[in-house]
Amino acid sequence: MLHWIQYFKGYVTIKVWGYSAERLLNLCGNHDILVWNIKDHGDYHTMNISVQGFFALKPLLKKTGTRAAVLQRYGLPFFVSKMCKRKIFVIGLIGCMLFWILTSGYIWNIKIDGNFALTEDVLLDYLEEQGVHTAMKKSRLKIEDLERSLREDYDLITWTSVQVEGTTLLIHIKENEMPKYDQSSQSQTKEGMDLVATRAGTVSYIITRSGVPQVSTGDTVEQGAVLVSGAVPVYNEDTTVRKYQFVQADADIILRYGEDISVEQSVSYEEKRYTGEEKKVYVLGAGDREWSLRLRKIPYQAYDSSVEKKQVKLLEHLYLPFSYGHKTIREYEITQQKHSEEEMKTLMQEEWDKIISTLEEKGVQIAEKNVTIKKNDKKWVLTAHMQLEESAVKLVPTSIEPVVQETPEEETTE
Repeated sequence: MLHWIQYFKGYVTIKVWGYSAERLLNLCGNHDILVWNIKDHGDYHTMNISVQGFFALKPLLKKTGTRAAVLQRYGLPFFVSKMCKRKIFVIGLIGCMLFWILTSGYIWNIKIDGNFALTEDVLLDYLEEQGVHTAMKKSRLKIEDLERSLREDYDLITWTSVQVEGTTLLIHIKENEMPKYDQSSQSQTKEGMDLVATRAGTVSYIITRSGVPQVSTGDTVEQGAVLVSGAVPVYNEDTTVRKYQFVQADADIILRYGEDISVEQSVSYEEKRYTGEEKKVYVLGAGDREWSLRLRKIPYQAYDSSVEKKQVKLLEHLYLPFSYGHKTIREYEITQQKHSEEEMKTLMQEEWDKIISTLEEKGVQIAEKNVTIKKNDKKWVLTAHMQLEESAVKLVPTSIEPVVQETPEEETTE
């Protein structure tokens, strides 16, 4: 505590030498002049003394025949005096402080973690739609509403935490490993659920576990046709339908259908070749604007550019709306090339592998295929005639209305 008091009042380190330095120290004690950190260097002494005490020391120096000189100055008064001589620095310092105070009320950086299935670009676009973006005021941010909307609009998100640290908006989310289909809730519906075809085809396999099958193996069906009904009839003794029991239809159904796929690959292609010529320029950014330094005109006809920037930050989570970095501009030339026979075979194989991979991702199996490749000097054409099989079905509410029982009229006798 004493150190801070001395700092605010100001103190100096002095050098004392002459006839009787020891007597001077005794007189300082008699006159309540505080000195500390006294060191004996043989021919002279050094010590710390307050600014007020230094001015009170003058008559004692004459009385003892000693001399004193200031070696160092410490404390707030000297700092202020020094800063007053540097007006531009002081103005800049005050301006920086005012700018920091003004900008600290805004969001200048957004960080998202915990997302795997949902990409950061998707979430940032969603935040933009919700009015959450950089350069927005912190007071406009509704944290609870944002957490709730993220959970409601994305089924994959099971937990969210939104917080603001400095000028950074931190969004922590937790995704569900796999969305689960709740069959129990569907099975308890009063209306019942039918299995219908999502595309036209021929039924190649059907095993029904729940509901009434409407088709058999080998039947041709159209898109939207009911394959298994969720309305199970209950008959009277005269085989008329008394009522329906509604259930969720459940079955393994495979539909077969034909599909033709054609892929073209040009023999000639354009190749981008970099010449090795490049230029680097410094860039500065403020908000959404960017300025390049020392390059008025790009001397290349065809070029690529890449930018590496860093955002200015004062503390770990205190970002400012400024960025700096450099832009690399690389010259390239376009040349016409032709694929060799082996390269064309490799490219066509890659295209075929993509087709197979896409079908497998959709759960489609290839039952039969006939692949041909036609070649000429300009292009190769791959044509595939295939018979595909997949479980192309979905659940929809049953379309059968419940049976209304008629109450027989009572006979009257006169």
